[in-house]
Amino acid sequence: MEYNALGSSGLMVSALALGTMTFGVETDETQAVAMLDQFVEQGGTLIDTADVYGEGAAEQIIGRWLRNVPQSCRDGLVLTTKGRFRTGADANAEGLSRRHLTRALETSLRRLDQEHVDLYQLHAWDDLVPLEETLEFARDAVARGLIGYLGVSNFHGWQVQRASDLADLGHHLRIVSNQVQYNLMSREVELEIVPACLRSGIGLLAWSPLAGGWLTGKYRNDETPGTTTRMGQDLPPWLAPMRRAASRGVEAYQRRAGDSQTWELLRVLQDVATEVGASQTAVSLRWLTSRPAVASVIVGARHADQLQQSMATTDCALDPTHLEALDRAWAPTYGDYPYGPIGQNTTRRSISTTH
Repeated sequence: MEYNALGSSGLMVSALALGTMTFGVETDETQAVAMLDQFVEQGGTLIDTADVYGEGAAEQIIGRWLRNVPQSCRDGLVLTTKGRFRTGADANAEGLSRRHLTRALETSLRRLDQEHVDLYQLHAWDDLVPLEETLEFARDAVARGLIGYLGVSNFHGWQVQRASDLADLGHHLRIVSNQVQYNLMSREVELEIVPACLRSGIGLLAWSPLAGGWLTGKYRNDETPGTTTRMGQDLPPWLAPMRRAASRGVEAYQRRAGDSQTWELLRVLQDVATEVGASQTAVSLRWLTSRPAVASVIVGARHADQLQQSMATTDCALDPTHLEALDRAWAPTYGDYPYGPIGQNTTRRSISTTH
């Protein structure tokens, strides 16, 4: 296992993180515990969860598991959870307000049976709450010993920059991570989020690294996925408010399947996997671990066999030719100006001196 600093902080995390969104929903406790054991045995340290995963079941499973592992094992882990989304019926049961986050963090700690989490993440931006209020909550939580570091999730480039600017002005806690969707088929983060994170010393935690199973090679252009696959299923209940804008399911398959670039990428991915003698899963994850600003890649699984396929990434080596071929197969396009080639050329200049 490889380990990286999380952004410019001193916190070291494993290059692969274990995502637990399936725990208590698609993955029962016996399977979840087996995966936690397997992950740690193979050198994994970063365990990622959230208060809304399984409506709290994921945190409870992790908490019970933590009670049964040796303290030496617990000492080596980096535990992270998140707060932001709705957890109750009242008007203050969601968002990034001091009130909601205080209750959300306390509830998460009870479920996890811990007095402290290493990294607490703001699960999404909140337009209704001044960011200063949220950062004051986080500063106080650090002072109370409840969290070690503050991260965010799904923040846009300007939102990351806003948080960094407030920290630079003083009195506010600096964020060390941004957890975002990033994979060979979803590279929009390279437009502004990656540059903003690099400039501010913020590490990326990449979720959905296999694009809902697309990059494993299990989908075909002549066969609609069934309900036993992730692409054949709907979004989890806690994402219901965003269902219209972010639906998964068969409609998402049809959107990708109708694009010839999808099948060209999968062809290149298969060719590279064959050349290096690795699975398409391992190649996809290795490409992602090589990207600028990426500190850790969050791998999720419903059972131990799936997790093992992802953990095999550590044995996969890609040379610059392979990385370039994958880059070309799904290179993001931004138009001509200001983000495309013309716009980029106008932002560069050099200084020459004549003697």
